[in-house]
Amino acid sequence: MPTSGPEDHQLKRIVLPSGKTIEVVYFDHGSFEQSKSDPREAPTSPPADTERELHLCVNCSSDLVYPVQWEEAGKSWDVTLRCPECEWTEASVFTQDQCDRFDDMLESGTDALTHDYKRLVTANMSEEIDRFAAALAADAILPIDF
Repeated sequence: MPTSGPEDHQLKRIVLPSGKTIEVVYFDHGSFEQSKSDPREAPTSPPADTERELHLCVNCSSDLVYPVQWEEAGKSWDVTLRCPECEWTEASVFTQDQCDRFDDMLESGTDALTHDYKRLVTANMSEEIDRFAAALAADAILPIDF
């Protein structure tokens, strides 16, 4: 899960195989209204719906739900979830097993984004190389261009 950052956003750093690091910033519009200095109490009993998959929106069934805030609550986690498609949010207590499955889904999504990013960079570089080669072939590159 991303690390908590300043009051209005969260930041996650991803190190690519090339060694480059990209930073993903998650902005939230209101989930940080509760004071972070107010400690949350551990729940007296675990949540009832322990089979629920946290990456699925209960409102629109989107699989893009992500956490905007989380905090340990005893042996469980107090997590605020948000769906970017329908703007649904929920703050609730979830089991460690649910959060582990959720974290696996988030890692899978990060891997997919990283893979797509690499494909996009490769396609862009290939296009630039083709343009540069065409300019060389047309003798359109002069010393003044450098």
